[in-house]
Amino acid sequence: MSATSSDTSTSNIVAATATERERLAAFDFQPRTRLVFGPGSITQLGTIAAELGFRRPLLVADHGLLEAGHVRLAERQLAAAHISAVPFHAFDVNPDTEMIEVGCAAARPHAVDAIIGLGGGSSMDCAKGINFVLTNGGRMEDYRGYAKAIRPMLPMIGIPTTAGTGSEAQSYAVIADATTHVKMACGDTKAAFRVAILDPELTLSQPASVTAMSGFDALVHAVETAVTTRRTPLSDCFAREAWRLLNAHYEMVLDHPDDIDARAAMQLGAFHAGLAIEQSMLGAAHACANPLTARYQVSHGVALAIVVPHIVRWNGAVAAPLYSRLLGDASDAGADDAADRLAARLRYLADRAGLPSTLSSQGVGQSDLPQLADDAAVQWTGTFNPRPFTASDALEIYRCAF
Repeated sequence: MSATSSDTSTSNIVAATATERERLAAFDFQPRTRLVFGPGSITQLGTIAAELGFRRPLLVADHGLLEAGHVRLAERQLAAAHISAVPFHAFDVNPDTEMIEVGCAAARPHAVDAIIGLGGGSSMDCAKGINFVLTNGGRMEDYRGYAKAIRPMLPMIGIPTTAGTGSEAQSYAVIADATTHVKMACGDTKAAFRVAILDPELTLSQPASVTAMSGFDALVHAVETAVTTRRTPLSDCFAREAWRLLNAHYEMVLDHPDDIDARAAMQLGAFHAGLAIEQSMLGAAHACANPLTARYQVSHGVALAIVVPHIVRWNGAVAAPLYSRLLGDASDAGADDAADRLAARLRYLADRAGLPSTLSSQGVGQSDLPQLADDAAVQWTGTFNPRPFTASDALEIYRCAF
């Protein structure tokens, strides 16, 4: 071997070692949630609840789950195990602080000893929010941030009926302030579900629009967790597997909504993305999406579909190699255009789902962009973005998306 080739080989090894060192960030991983997965797994609810000692759980489920028959199904499984549930349905999409207070008021007279969240991310977050206030007192605002719960919390089971937020895999509840509509992330290790039951058959009843929006939310979770400043070797594994499952099956569930295998892949992909969030948090896409929901009531999945392609391209200046790995490139040779390819793929999937591409289509006025940018800049998730994210950056992104 010549001296030149030897030097080149050595430099490549050094570069590879440096890259690996940068990726091998320290982490602390303690699985807190048992996962029960597969078609028909809802039939295990009674047995699992009995094993956990449930006797009088609060069953948190939105009204759509009543109409779909899922609440009755859950109640039958619990009754077979001699467990009597207290139902709570008085909440809506994007649960807020007032809804949490109503839930606590509904639970207190019954001395509930556990909580079951059945439904989409709203049900999961509402269940956690009620648990915080019911067991630790005060107001939901007191738990903004992490580890604010002093006393033990009630054991919980999460049963998602969508493939979206991955809340069943996380220790965070996202609750909106009822006055300002600003979303608050409230987290604590005690707020993690003891068990998550993922039954893809429960997702068959969701409307096509929910499949589209919740699935796109999960896709963005995979994309953002793969590049945040808090990512770890473990979150990389979860993010990549989430992307693999979601990217391969999203179009399939749009075109063939009764395909139970595709539904199962989406649900498991969303769970993996939730695990990635727990390790690595999110980024500027969620920071830009949240003000759109707060100020214009734009659905979360729609807001993400509009902004995320622009954010991926903007992040490409620093995150292109990470996007390249997410896309499965064999080497970093494709990093130069990885951000453009990923952004194009996300826009294609959003188009296939019929999700809009512009802010103007949602009634956002151009004169409102500076205020939206200011709101986005103070969102917690933006602090974990791979490229430093400011109000001027948010304004640039909103203008591109207008």
